[in-house]
Amino acid sequence: QVQLVESGGGLVQPGGSLRLSCAASGSIFSTYTIYWFRQAPGKQRELVASINNDYITYYVDSVKGRFTVSRDNAEKTVYLRMNSLRPEDTAVYYCNAVRGAYAYWGQGTRVTVSS
Repeated sequence: QVQLVESGGGLVQPGGSLRLSCAASGSIFSTYTIYWFRQAPGKQRELVASINNDYITYYVDSVKGRFTVSRDNAEKTVYLRMNSLRPEDTAVYYCNAVRGAYAYWGQGTRVTVSS
């Protein structure tokens, strides 16, 4: 069983930065692939980035060069550093831990990019 808690969201101006955190419980966190999804109002949830247990990362094209995903297995935390934020990045951001048939979700953290 893994429990995930996201934090770090908030209101930021266009061009600004935020760092989201996804803190996990559970003793085998390091074996999970962690995905960051986001869901904007009226839109489907979309995959933003991921990092697996070999630290291999993936980014959707719209965030490449602006977002960086990283993990600290000792702290059982995954981070999403978001730079050069745009209004279209406004969404609730969720982390998702997956290992085989097991998948867990956090409650989400809201990011609003607006002047």
